[in-house]
Amino acid sequence: MTSVKVIGVGMGEPDHLSARAVAALNSVDVFFVLDKGSPADELAAVRHDLCRRVITSHPYRFVQVRDPRRDRGADDYVQAVVDWTAARAGALGEALRTELGHDDCAGLLVWGDPAFYDGTLRVLDALREPVDVEVIPGLSSIQMLAAAHRISLTRVGQPLAVTTGRRLAASGFPPGCDDVVVMLDKDCAFRHVDPAGVTIYWGAHLGTSHQVLIAGELAAVAEQIVTVRSAARARRGWVMDTYLLRRGR
Repeated sequence: MTSVKVIGVGMGEPDHLSARAVAALNSVDVFFVLDKGSPADELAAVRHDLCRRVITSHPYRFVQVRDPRRDRGADDYVQAVVDWTAARAGALGEALRTELGHDDCAGLLVWGDPAFYDGTLRVLDALREPVDVEVIPGLSSIQMLAAAHRISLTRVGQPLAVTTGRRLAASGFPPGCDDVVVMLDKDCAFRHVDPAGVTIYWGAHLGTSHQVLIAGELAAVAEQIVTVRSAARARRGWVMDTYLLRRGR
């Protein structure tokens, strides 16, 4: 059975890797990258650089797999993601069949941690042929956000929700929850939240030399975040950001 290691790599810095992740990287023969092209080319380069810096045990190579286009304008968002996942599984499955040698180990590098809003494990579950998957956790943007702002994400006896910008814009704070971490927010959904009594802790490119942080009362800093985020995106062609919304004290 094909062996696949799904390795969380944080933001691609060597010091974001656990010892287990370094060992896993040094056991992979072929790394597969679902290539989105354009601004994401830099992200592929970061993967290559990370491997050059930490792999010392044996030769390896990269195989780029063209990432199918996703219908971002579909009325049924969930079905569009399901269809995209199936298309990705088809492309990756073909690459695994044709590019792996006998007893080769495959590797997939995941930004942050594979458990948080990453589709890699769903894609592997959708493969036509079973594979032996090992997941190596990584340092998530959620953890890096809390560390950068020197805060705890949780308050005594209180729940914490993790959601997406799309969900926040549609539904606001989840019922019974006053602490919400928001990921995958390309439209600054915090602008749709009633700012009364809400503090935001925002960060982009967390844990890297390009890190940007803003914190304060939502009403006071919301537009500043929009401006700074836009500038960060313009400088690099892409932006990865995460934030915590905290209501009350």
